[in-house]
Amino acid sequence: MTALASAAMAAPAAAAEAPVIVPLQGLEPAIPMDAPTVATGVPLLIPGGPTGFHPGRAGELPDVGVPGVPLDTTLPESAVAAPLPEVVDGSELGQVLFTAPRSKMAAATPGAVVGTPITQPHADRFGMPGLTAPRAGVIAPAVTGTLDSQLGLARPTA
Repeated sequence: MTALASAAMAAPAAAAEAPVIVPLQGLEPAIPMDAPTVATGVPLLIPGGPTGFHPGRAGELPDVGVPGVPLDTTLPESAVAAPLPEVVDGSELGQVLFTAPRSKMAAATPGAVVGTPITQPHADRFGMPGLTAPRAGVIAPAVTGTLDSQLGLARPTA
């Protein structure tokens, strides 16, 4: 019983995407052709550990920051197929196909940096730190990866 429960809980965690088929059949009365089909998925993000604190400038104490959180995922395979309309009666041109295979993506959430209001101790102040105006900033989010999509025509099979 315990083995079955652990296997059932591990199966959703192993899935890297949630499949989605977009229902477009409601468009058929409004357009003079069959509705296109769209099949894709929603990637499930896998958060990693924080990227760490960022060091301060030379001669200052390190900045206190809210580190960005890295996210890794695989974009799911996507396919869009749209039938071409008949230009001449009885001629079937086929379908336009747009496909994008699975691709690895990495991202990082935004972070924040807040400068400390004190400086390092100075010898001319008997070892006491000095005061400065605090600074704040935002670490920009980042997305890296490649998307290799293909566009083509598919002829109808006889």
